[in-house]
Amino acid sequence: MSDLLSIGASGVRAYQTALTTTSENIANAGNASYVRRSATIREVQTSNGWNSSLNGMGAVVDGIARNSSPYLEASVRSASSDAKKTEASTVWLERIEGAMTGGALSTNLTGFFAASTALQAEPTSSALRAGMLGSAATLADSFKVTAKALDDGMAELDTKAQQTVGELNRLSQALLKVNQGIVKSQPGSAAAAGLADQRDDLLQQMSALTEVNVQVDDFGRATVRAGASNGPVLVDPKEASEMSYARTGGNAVLNVLKPSGVAVQANPEGGALAGMIEGAQRIAATRDQLGAIATDLTTSVNDLQKQGQDLTGAQGKPFFANTSDPADFSVALTDGSQIAAAKTGGGVRDSSNLAALAALRTGNQFESKVQALTTDNAATLKQRRLVGDAQTAIYDGAVTARSEASGVNLDSEAVDLVRFQQAYQASSRVIQVARETFQSILEIR
Repeated sequence: MSDLLSIGASGVRAYQTALTTTSENIANAGNASYVRRSATIREVQTSNGWNSSLNGMGAVVDGIARNSSPYLEASVRSASSDAKKTEASTVWLERIEGAMTGGALSTNLTGFFAASTALQAEPTSSALRAGMLGSAATLADSFKVTAKALDDGMAELDTKAQQTVGELNRLSQALLKVNQGIVKSQPGSAAAAGLADQRDDLLQQMSALTEVNVQVDDFGRATVRAGASNGPVLVDPKEASEMSYARTGGNAVLNVLKPSGVAVQANPEGGALAGMIEGAQRIAATRDQLGAIATDLTTSVNDLQKQGQDLTGAQGKPFFANTSDPADFSVALTDGSQIAAAKTGGGVRDSSNLAALAALRTGNQFESKVQALTTDNAATLKQRRLVGDAQTAIYDGAVTARSEASGVNLDSEAVDLVRFQQAYQASSRVIQVARETFQSILEIR
């Protein structure tokens, strides 16, 4: 009779745990980082390996199992890294596009040459000379505005990268604490399952910031490397490293500083930081090309000025101030009469030097180079957006697949709730029957 009572009691305890686990699943149905859990129930085995009774010894909960898939978790992390890299890269390509179009550089460069062509037809006109000088000043402002917009974009990128690295380091420290908590928790317990949920959520957040390679040991502790499987270790079961960001020109570098003080360069191919590094390279390259165009224009126009004479017959002075930095591009002439429209000895009605400027415009293709900067960036931006749309769809698909495998299905949980409730009630009834039978035996006289 004691066997019947203990079997019923074991069933009550087991199905009470199962009901609690199912209730936990239902309560967290809206929690995206929660992984469905189930109570693993097994038959009680006798300690000596045999049982003289014809019946079993009841049931016991062997542990709380997480319905997670390492493969699906890795797929979500990989898709997240790819999508976030493209997303970050797109942001900075858009900044370049805004810089190249916001200053109206292409339009004002054309305006400068158009003013030169107008003056060529009437080289003695003070109004036309003032107009060309004014268009040159407008062009100089365009160079400055464009360069400043690129510089501001780079400064903002640096700030964003530093913030992202700081967030990654915070997540690394949090993951280290989870690793330490996992090894202290009882395997198969609800606490261990909750820590595993936190671990996977932290790993997904880290993958959005940088490409990560993850290995989980038998205890459930994660070792995370930045980049591929041979990348520097960010977190292991015992310690966490710190990542840093530095940039010189277009060369942006990520270093992982180990607790021992050794720094190792990280080269992630995914995540927001990879997109920012690509963005820094593109902003720097665009600014360098802008500087080359400004330098070429300054040198070419100034050389022509020296070869001609102005309205007073004096040798032409430099039109633009010599500089290799487009942010410092400026007009050196102070009066329209200083424009050397004529070749040396040509007279005030001569405009040969301006004709040479028109030929220089065609030969050096200043406008085409500026336009190419804009169109090449626009083409790359369009391609990134298309790739981003595809990667977002891949990421959404990976999340859906993971959710279907490990997420909470309320219909399924409702069925389990009824099933476990019936089993709990039946086990309680077994205890009641055992008591009633035992009482009947005591009442036999």
